[in-house]
Amino acid sequence: MTQNHLLEVKGLKKAFDVSEGFFKRKKQFLYAVDGLDFFVDKGETLGIVGESGCGKSTTGNLIGQLLEPTEGEIIFQGEDLTKLKGETLRKKRAEIQMVFQDPFSSLNPRMRVFDLIAEPLRTHQSLSKQELNDRVHELMDLVGLNRSYTNRFPHEFSGGQRQRIGIARAISLNPKLIICDEPVSALDVSIQSQILNLLAKLQKELNLTFIFIGHGLPAVKHISNRIAVMYLGKIVELTTKEKLFQNPKHPYTEGLLSAVPIPDPMQRNVEDRKLLEGDIPSPANPPSGCNFHTRCPYAQDICSKVEPAFEEKEPGQYAACHFPLNDGKGIISPKKEMLIGNGIFH
Repeated sequence: MTQNHLLEVKGLKKAFDVSEGFFKRKKQFLYAVDGLDFFVDKGETLGIVGESGCGKSTTGNLIGQLLEPTEGEIIFQGEDLTKLKGETLRKKRAEIQMVFQDPFSSLNPRMRVFDLIAEPLRTHQSLSKQELNDRVHELMDLVGLNRSYTNRFPHEFSGGQRQRIGIARAISLNPKLIICDEPVSALDVSIQSQILNLLAKLQKELNLTFIFIGHGLPAVKHISNRIAVMYLGKIVELTTKEKLFQNPKHPYTEGLLSAVPIPDPMQRNVEDRKLLEGDIPSPANPPSGCNFHTRCPYAQDICSKVEPAFEEKEPGQYAACHFPLNDGKGIISPKKEMLIGNGIFH
């Protein structure tokens, strides 16, 4: 890692106390995030994917300073956010904004659209009434909202429109980094494509940097430059989206790709699909060795005893696996890749 990265995460951990008993004498901790290392460059989008409960949303909340980490460093523009306090942290947090999964619960139902978008500007900037009015209208234009909607309440909008309000709030302070926590998962499929295209358009026009968290691989691929795959609080694979889809190295990534629905029934080949079996283990009591060995079709004796190192398997492609996949045969054919890569999002 170099100082050129906008964001560097080093050894990041978050443990929650789940001790049992009246006096909690039996101490037990759940590591929702367990030792993450990655970086994000200015202007790129890093996608984070994984099953529910893998720790991806907790990771976003830690970077956005909504949660305090147990261990590790979050270096943003050369400063470790975990060491900042008070006014210094408040100013730094203004440069990191979030777009949340539920566009309804993330908006105050008692506030009108104008005040919802203006709230961050009032908090962090000193603008005249006319300047504030002009800036709110400018933001509404950017996200595709009619200016006549300023006096409406959130319940008067559709889910897609509410998410546009959330995006307008997020870009209002010209942040350096925006964390999108599953911003399209609660929306209809047709609306998902509109929001994804809006985010891509804003990134190009405003030179934004995104961390895009999701569990839908087509959506994550559409907007991301690199993708990190998480499992039980750890990153098991990290590479460019092209390498991840064409030649995954970790068996868990293979399982996620195989689970993506294929629209054309003529292209479906059940024998080629390596679907995941079994339930995800409890993060409060993870398996020994490799966390994935209890569900891995390729697991051997060493996998249950020794935790694999997260290391470079091919140039620019990192994975934590004792026996990384070599060629990706049987995982995804060129026709399937075309369906997943293009789908409805282009």
